[in-house]
Amino acid sequence: MTAAIQADGLRKSFKGVDVLRGVTFAVDSGSIFALLGSNGAGKTTTIRILATLLRPDSGTARVNGHDVQAEPALARASFSLTGQFAAVDEVLTGRENLALVARLRHVADPAATAAALLERFSLVDAADRRVGTYSGGMRRRLDIAMSLIGDPPVIFLDEPTTGLDPEARLEVWDAVRGLAARGTTVLLTTQYLDEAEQLADRIAILHEGRILVDGTLADLRAVLPPAEVTYVEKQPTLEDVFLTLVGTRKEAS
Repeated sequence: MTAAIQADGLRKSFKGVDVLRGVTFAVDSGSIFALLGSNGAGKTTTIRILATLLRPDSGTARVNGHDVQAEPALARASFSLTGQFAAVDEVLTGRENLALVARLRHVADPAATAAALLERFSLVDAADRRVGTYSGGMRRRLDIAMSLIGDPPVIFLDEPTTGLDPEARLEVWDAVRGLAARGTTVLLTTQYLDEAEQLADRIAILHEGRILVDGTLADLRAVLPPAEVTYVEKQPTLEDVFLTLVGTRKEAS
């Protein structure tokens, strides 16, 4: 498979502090790649470089075949970025938010585009309500939907589920899986181990500005000694209890 995103030897420091120390990885087209690390590991700095918002001190990066430093305009035309906080207008309705972005991106039929995305992200019933009344999961789904206007082949999701409740996280996970199923390349940053495990085709662990390991979940598990077979009584987790009691239905009103 061809690489939709490629980073080679990215280095970046701020006021003498090394934030990235030679970050290298590649993301196959149509796959989900998780950059996993704790706060301060360098995840957002990496995303900002790939998104042409920050220049590296050294190293190169390409998005959809375009060098982010030599061809920033072409690179920007190839991706959409969803930050850590939903960038939606709470005064407007969901439909109005989508139509506004569609007009700004010069889409031929903003109304039809908005209607299609509302359907795709299960927001039809809330389409004409002000976004200020939406739940956290609904806002995040709307935010991702807005990022897809114009059909970018690559989408960056910077910690997409931070601050969301368990039900909302599952809603966003479903949305991310849907992106990859339609052929969109997804690079997401996360500090949640289960999120990377559930979503990613490949995972890179970023620690103190360095990639420690990069591979499939099976590759990463192989880093540790083989598991020993033991028999234990499995107790339900608190998440199991919560989701069983409240269900996983999506909010629509």
